[in-house]
Amino acid sequence: MTNLNKLAMANNPINPPVNGTVHTPFVQTYFHGTRADLKMGDLIEIGYISNFGKQNKAKYIYFTATLDSAVWGAELALGEGRGRIYLVEPTGPIEDDPNLTDQKFPGNPSMSYRSKHPLKVVGEVTIWQGHSPEQLKAMKDGLAKLKAQGIEAIED
Repeated sequence: MTNLNKLAMANNPINPPVNGTVHTPFVQTYFHGTRADLKMGDLIEIGYISNFGKQNKAKYIYFTATLDSAVWGAELALGEGRGRIYLVEPTGPIEDDPNLTDQKFPGNPSMSYRSKHPLKVVGEVTIWQGHSPEQLKAMKDGLAKLKAQGIEAIED
């Protein structure tokens, strides 16, 4: 056994090397709902107009570990294209989305996150069920009410 294999076994006792090959753990994949037409390998980066709040240039990229939250993102995103849901991998540190976590709701029930670092597109969910027209209207009405009350998305 080589020193590399001994090191790999010491660092990864659950998945030891097989025939000299070191297997690494699966990278967590997340969802990103949007109307943008992206391709495998594209990077989603900050600096584009935000879908929420004052629609300034986005300081963060938002994503989720739940399909339902990604469906909302795709349905509520600005733009003319159809809603799309991409599988993405973060390229840097991530943090809980303060709009949907402890600053507004206890914990992180929607499993929503944000990052200042790009997200790499690694796939697309092509078959998904959108919300009913009534649910979509209720959500849009709720967001409009919050905006009228001066409650905007947390962007800092």
